[in-house]
Amino acid sequence: MDQEIRQLVEMGATVAQAWAALQKHKDVMVAAEHIFDGSFDYLLDADGNAEMSVDVKEQGAETLTLRMITPDANDDDGGEETDDEVDDYADYDSDDGGHMGATPAAADPYAGIFFSKDRREEVIEVEEEPEMALMPDVTARVPLMTQGQWMKGCPEGGEQSFLFSLYSELSSSGCRCPHGCGMSVTRKKQDFFTMFPEFDTYIKHLKKVVPRTCPRCNKQYCFACGEPINPESLKRDSSLEDEVLFHCSNLQGVILGVGLAMLERMYVEQTQDAPHTPGGKASTGKRRITEASPDDDDEDSDHYSPSVHTGHGKKVKLGVGYAGEAKEDTSGQLAALAAQREKDESLSQLLSHIRVYLPSLRRAGGGRTSDYLVHPTALAHLRRRFNFVSSQLLRNDSLADMSDRSALYIELFDWLETISCHEALASMMAMPIMVVASVKTVTAKKSQGKGAPRIRERTIIYEGSSGPRELLEAIVIQAEAAVKGLEGPKQAEEEVEMTEDEKRMTGTDKGKSRDMGRSQSEENRRLLTFCNRILDTARAIDRSLRDTKGDAFVDRLHAGLPKISSASEPSEQPVYAGDSEESAAKAYLAWANRVRFEYCDLSLPQESRPSDDSTPHYKFYYNNEARVLANADLPKRSLAIAKELAVLTTNLPVAWGSSVFVRVEETRVDIIKVLITGPEGTPYSNGCYLFDVFLGPNYNQSPPSVKYMTTNGGKFRFNPNLYADGKVCLSLLGTWQGPGWVSGKSTLLQVLVSIQSMILCDEPYLNEPGWAESAGTPASRAYSSNVRRMVVKTAMLGNLKNPPEPFGDVIRTHFRLKARPIMTQLDEWLAQDDGKFITDGGYGGGRLTGSGSNNGFQADVEELKALLTKLQQEDGVASSS
Repeated sequence: MDQEIRQLVEMGATVAQAWAALQKHKDVMVAAEHIFDGSFDYLLDADGNAEMSVDVKEQGAETLTLRMITPDANDDDGGEETDDEVDDYADYDSDDGGHMGATPAAADPYAGIFFSKDRREEVIEVEEEPEMALMPDVTARVPLMTQGQWMKGCPEGGEQSFLFSLYSELSSSGCRCPHGCGMSVTRKKQDFFTMFPEFDTYIKHLKKVVPRTCPRCNKQYCFACGEPINPESLKRDSSLEDEVLFHCSNLQGVILGVGLAMLERMYVEQTQDAPHTPGGKASTGKRRITEASPDDDDEDSDHYSPSVHTGHGKKVKLGVGYAGEAKEDTSGQLAALAAQREKDESLSQLLSHIRVYLPSLRRAGGGRTSDYLVHPTALAHLRRRFNFVSSQLLRNDSLADMSDRSALYIELFDWLETISCHEALASMMAMPIMVVASVKTVTAKKSQGKGAPRIRERTIIYEGSSGPRELLEAIVIQAEAAVKGLEGPKQAEEEVEMTEDEKRMTGTDKGKSRDMGRSQSEENRRLLTFCNRILDTARAIDRSLRDTKGDAFVDRLHAGLPKISSASEPSEQPVYAGDSEESAAKAYLAWANRVRFEYCDLSLPQESRPSDDSTPHYKFYYNNEARVLANADLPKRSLAIAKELAVLTTNLPVAWGSSVFVRVEETRVDIIKVLITGPEGTPYSNGCYLFDVFLGPNYNQSPPSVKYMTTNGGKFRFNPNLYADGKVCLSLLGTWQGPGWVSGKSTLLQVLVSIQSMILCDEPYLNEPGWAESAGTPASRAYSSNVRRMVVKTAMLGNLKNPPEPFGDVIRTHFRLKARPIMTQLDEWLAQDDGKFITDGGYGGGRLTGSGSNNGFQADVEELKALLTKLQQEDGVASSS
């Protein structure tokens, strides 16, 4: 009976409860059910605690790495764990996290375990051809899951052992009748590891296989765990149609493993369906790895698809058009949308069917045995297979696309909420997702005999990446921005006494989206409802994590989440360049990613306005146009701005070489300021270029209004496409010939990236029509030299001495972190200078600066270097203090 007692203790019972329940009910599963329904709550251990003793815990740790949690577990036993015990539990859950609110920060058991993305694991994975079995359920030969497929995508040593153990037990071991008659039946792979085309078929198959009646004693038992099945219990707990499949943790482990493998297979097939080529040749159907390392060029690389994709490496070439051919008309779009809806529906249904078997203590009718006794492989299945699908969906950078596919995404949110509600799984929300960094063939083993399946081994290197909650936060940021855009300009609300009828009407709208006093189209309402669901999901997950893992867990998790700040929030702590360019680049990228998009206050103070003018004024080129639309109610425009903001929050380009920073007026999201740092290797390198952007009354039917502001008071023309009066010459804006603005498709992000890459280019002289063939000519070199002089005087020195609002902190930090390479760049520019004076940048060659034989460039460089040196000194003092 010792083994049964230990099993119940690991499920959360006290030793006294386990002993009494087994004395009365004999069967361990029946005993567990009565313990969990409260029948033995009056029993405590000798010390008065409803906990297993330290000795029992340590014994359990030797055989079971993941401790099983009950919903009421209080796990502060006051004992000290040895290093070995911490190692045993580190990769999974830690019960101590459930009540960390009172735990000192220094004792936080999650430090450096769940939140670090610096992990790197190398694993050898086996790939073999699957066996086939004739299954009466489908009257066809069906592949059986191989051990390599079952283990694939798991870089954790502890998880591998659990996966291997469960596969071995359910594919080849004998199952002895637990009633003592001596009968034993050998399990086969097709009993539990058949990869049916449909998950429902697999479930029907299990319902036939799992409940076994012993041919010798005629008593029933579970073929998965070998324990008796109590028919009385199945009749009593009839709220679940598949009650027999919740009998034990072994069933949970295998159902989730096979079900999620089917989910992964469906997703990969859907996303890697290649379109027909113009010549009519269909795709071969091979699944090509997109993240293999450059040396992974063996002939079989087409056939391998790892469980987790990184999104970097070889870029997949996509087809043109929407229907797979060289057309992009309405019919093609409709066909693509219909095909996507069909795929999403099948994926959503499969997710919904598998979710039934997730451990859940909130199940209708109460939790079942497998909900409390969570199998150690459950977390492994979720981390490798579910995380693969969910991470791909959560990395979608288009909120509009997510909203159009809301049925699939809402099911995904249901999964995340269910996982976060169970203490044995909740820590997964903060764990980094291990993704494939490289794949390399080790060896192809010879077949064991004629007709034996071919076996191949590969070395897979996994690296940590953003976890599920962090990925969800990127969508939360988009949703918050979209809601802000849908609200439109904020208006002062007058207090009006409501009638009794109006009060009753308000009372019937509880739970619905709040009325913002603005007309809402059906599309606006749909997007708003979807955004609110995203925000509600994030809040629900955080509440569950606080309940199951404690405040310290959630606070540590939130400290690493991406954030969008506003003017009302305190400024962040400064970042430091360190001692090398490598450390400076790392600090710069981390900083720029945090501050690339923010809300700010651009309004003029009340005292600066006329006393009879209640409409705010803004520090903005298009102030008058903005004030005209202060009370505008334009639903189409609000929807377009909402989608635009959602994209900008998480997709602005950030790099050591060049970045784009955006500031949005927090009460008027149609008022935008942009700062672009000049791309490396161009005459604009490391300069700061300011643009005012207004999303006018017809946005997105027409392009935004863009004005270039870094002109030295209207004197400098930095580029043939950037006029001294601030005009930006770009076909997207309708200010130049070429591909123009496409209503409903073109975006502000496209405009900003076009300015960054096409206007701030390496040879700006060629931007002038008719001069495109003049690359490398003396005239082109002279033009670039003149641009460099203007950049140093205005876009670098001028902006550093008098930073334009609201980019003061951004400009100072930009120059402080890049001080060393900028000084090297200045020396190179000084050596390349042709000694001429700064002209206006036009073609008349009018001289604007310099006197005598000195063009003033060296003086500007020296003054800029002195400021950079001062910034470096401040950085060194601050970082050492």
